[in-house]
Amino acid sequence: MWEELQFASALVVSGLSIGLMYSLIALGFVLVYKATDAINFAQGEFVMLAGFVAALALAAKGMPVLAAVGIAVAVMVAFSFALERVVLRPLLGRPIIAVIMATIGLGAMLRGLPPITVGGETRAVSLHIGDMPIGFGPFSLPPIQILGVVVTLGFLALFTWFFLKSRMGVAMRAVADNQQVAMAMGINVERYFALAWAMAGTVSALGGVIWGSMLGVDVHLALVGLKVFPVVILGGLDSILGAVVGGLIVGVVESLAAGYLDPYVGGGTKDFAPYVLMIIALMFRPYGIFGTHRIERV
Repeated sequence: MWEELQFASALVVSGLSIGLMYSLIALGFVLVYKATDAINFAQGEFVMLAGFVAALALAAKGMPVLAAVGIAVAVMVAFSFALERVVLRPLLGRPIIAVIMATIGLGAMLRGLPPITVGGETRAVSLHIGDMPIGFGPFSLPPIQILGVVVTLGFLALFTWFFLKSRMGVAMRAVADNQQVAMAMGINVERYFALAWAMAGTVSALGGVIWGSMLGVDVHLALVGLKVFPVVILGGLDSILGAVVGGLIVGVVESLAAGYLDPYVGGGTKDFAPYVLMIIALMFRPYGIFGTHRIERV
């Protein structure tokens, strides 16, 4: 009985750490959706691109890890600014499906870019933190998962301060709540659209470094974006708290499915368990746990 309890607890702790890492990427979805009402279906490709940038930077002789991470963040912020200005801003006022299709097309382009430029082999993102699990009490986690938890919590704290205390954060919240009212109050809505995409690029850069270090960097890293989609559906597309809670739930469900169901079915249950959870959530609470329940009169 005690051994079963320890096994279940270890699965839950591992799931919570992975879930927080999912939440970091899910914030990219939430930021863009809150500001523009569009879903960025290329979020996974953003993570992949950031991973490739970090891997190539680290391959340069003598490049410090922090410098490589800084380069990845700078490249993703610049890329996000350019994307918003050149591709997405001309679509303002068009049906929202136009923006969605643009991000899907962009994702396909980004997946095809690495094989024809830097090759299709898997590249490593070595952060020099070792592989030996670190124990705390009866539990232990790989160093990369602990780093992912620390980075996610740190970014969430910074993010919360930005939105609640800074002037730009308050203006961005106003844009997210009502774009027309924010514009009437003199807020440059287009500027804050660009800021939302830049912040999503920052999140993608951090996620690309962490997930790239854990899984390796190739075109398949973009699938992390699809695995994060149930997180934002479950938590609510426009809720930051929902992204965190949804990530924790999905991480625990994945871990428990892998620990208890995989031995009986030969593996793979953790890959579809989040989508089963997403379908159930859509059936009973389609706007998510913390999402805004919008009622439209027709």
